[in-house]
Amino acid sequence: MGLAEHLSQRHRPAEPVRAEPGAARPADAGGDRLRGAARPGPDPLTEVRLRIQRRLAELLGPKLYDEMGAAEELELQVRRAVAELLAVEETPLTSADRARITQEVTDEILGHGPIEPLLRDPSVSEVMVNGPHSIYVERSGRLEAVAAEFADEGHLRRVIDRIVSRVGRRVDEASPMVDARLPDGSRVNAIVPPIALDGSSLTIRKFSRDPFTVDDLVNFGTLTRQTAELLRACVRGHLNIVVSGGTGSGKTTTLNVLSGFVPAEERIVTVEDAAELQLHQDHVVRLESRPPNVEGRGSVTTRDLVRNALRMRPDRIVVGEVRDGAALDMLQAMNTGHDGSLTTLHANTPRDALARLETMVLMAGMDLPVRAIREQVASAVHLIIQVSRLKDGSRRITHVTEVVGMESDVVTLQDLFLFDFRAGTDAAGRFQGALQPTGLRPRFLEHLAAHGVTVGVDVFQAGGR
Repeated sequence: MGLAEHLSQRHRPAEPVRAEPGAARPADAGGDRLRGAARPGPDPLTEVRLRIQRRLAELLGPKLYDEMGAAEELELQVRRAVAELLAVEETPLTSADRARITQEVTDEILGHGPIEPLLRDPSVSEVMVNGPHSIYVERSGRLEAVAAEFADEGHLRRVIDRIVSRVGRRVDEASPMVDARLPDGSRVNAIVPPIALDGSSLTIRKFSRDPFTVDDLVNFGTLTRQTAELLRACVRGHLNIVVSGGTGSGKTTTLNVLSGFVPAEERIVTVEDAAELQLHQDHVVRLESRPPNVEGRGSVTTRDLVRNALRMRPDRIVVGEVRDGAALDMLQAMNTGHDGSLTTLHANTPRDALARLETMVLMAGMDLPVRAIREQVASAVHLIIQVSRLKDGSRRITHVTEVVGMESDVVTLQDLFLFDFRAGTDAAGRFQGALQPTGLRPRFLEHLAAHGVTVGVDVFQAGGR
């Protein structure tokens, strides 16, 4: 008989928590846990696991926190030590119990506690922790609750502190919000009390260990082979490209794929708030902004890094996202010989992207007339790629739009490719449409030809490859 069966006889069943008058009844068992109703009694393996963890900390000591050591070697030492401690454990354990305790202790000591299995799961694209006892994940664009949970608020805070300290960030009552990243580049956002009212919140947007390629996006239906050929030519032809979209729509993934089209012999400088891009070229300089320290000093903003990047002799400047006055410096770079620059921003349509650029330029504190800003935008930006997350959870490129120029005080646009929503959905509610060419030929073809890049006419024809 395993430990769970052996000890469960000694535990009285937990009494259900009485709902307050007028409280809504949960819809399902998963909702019970997430809405604070009765949870099962303590796992009988937990006591053994905690005892093993304490002994392990005494046995290995500082080695557990040696960031300079090889992760594989440290994990091997931890597993070996856990096996030795379990061998002398007096509590009867089955082989399944031992395997579970070994994995949980390893995850707790070297990983991120109860969410470590979720981070290893390739089907999970995002992990959302809403307090210690409520965890959701995103699979295939859909949200679902999971049974994993932290022991308490202190347990969750320790995991958050471990994540942010690795990249030189901090989070506490004085600075309750932080953006960070995991070693594999996955994006992390954490917010703690008193700002978070129901316990600390942790959101992790996972990145694939093997970055998506353009072929992957074609297979996913994000874009078509025709569009991929055009975008490859645009990057190699040094067009300035803006990737626009909402939160979680796939802007960074698209930017990463576009960056992969940059020739290997060119020097690339990337500027990001939290380093997420995964470029495989050899000549890449990665810059990351830095928040202020405890005294409110020492911050290095994205705008500072963009200005500094201009002095680094870049062939390409890739800005992970512009969200403030850095837009002005980005436009200046695009207009002063740094063609082929790439960036992303938040907007719902290509037209909205232009409006956001104007707003962010004004945030730089320069008292520029609107016409002057629009002339800068029309001259700097050649192409806008709109990425959207559709209702079925899929991420699709819905617009490939050329910035043509100025007519009076208006920046003119023309759509080269549009997503075909008229194709409808299948029985599962998944959109059947794809990017379709509008039949218009872009005016930047001469620009591409000047850089030795040609695009076949069939790329812009409906029904092409």
